[in-house]
Formats: sequence, C-alpha cells, structure tokens
Amino acid sequence: MPVYEYACEECGPFTALRPMSEYDQPCACPDCETSAKRVMLTAPHLASMNANKRNAMTINERSSHEPISSKSLGHGPNCGCCGSKAKKSKAKVSANGAKSFPSARPWMISH
Repeated sequence: MPVYEYACEECGPFTALRPMSEYDQPCACPDCETSAKRVMLTAPHLASMNANKRNAMTINERSSHEPISSKSLGHGPNCGCCGSKAKKSKAKVSANGAKSFPSARPWMISH
C-alpha cells in the first residue's frame, strides 16, 4: 500500500498508509479526526526504488520520444562492428565427414 499525504486545516500535514483504491478519498486526521484532503507536498520516492528498475525506467523514458535504431547510428543489417565476435560452430564433424549438433536439437537427423 502506498503512503499518501494529507493536509488537515487544524493540525497541518500528515501522511497515511492507504489502499490505492482510496487514493482520491479524504482521510481522517490522526489528531483531531476531521476529514482532510489529499495533497502532494513531496516528490515520489523514486530513489528508494531498486537500481535495476530505476535504470530501466530511465532508459524507457529516454527512448519514448527518441528511440535509437541501427539506422539512426548509420549501421546496416549485420554490420558486425557493434555485435559480438563470430559465433563458433556447434557442429561436430566425424572422421567420415558427417556432421552432428549434439548441443542443439539432438532429436533432429542431419542431412
């Protein structure tokens, strides 16, 4: 449940832990028990978020209006300069020249 901020006219601001379904409803002041309206006095606590999630949100926010594509970088398909090195073949060649792929799809028969 999130923590919401409220402002009591008599006692001043306070916070309350409430369900999200009650975000727009007034809350009773813990001191004088009068109805208080919800206010936003501080920024959301994004710094307390998990670092991986915060970084992902930053990247998504940045890319929402300016997505990066390989065309915008000037690279064509399969350019090879940005990717990893060439992959080593998983094929095993026997003495008679027959190929097999023991780690990938062992149920398939080689041609």
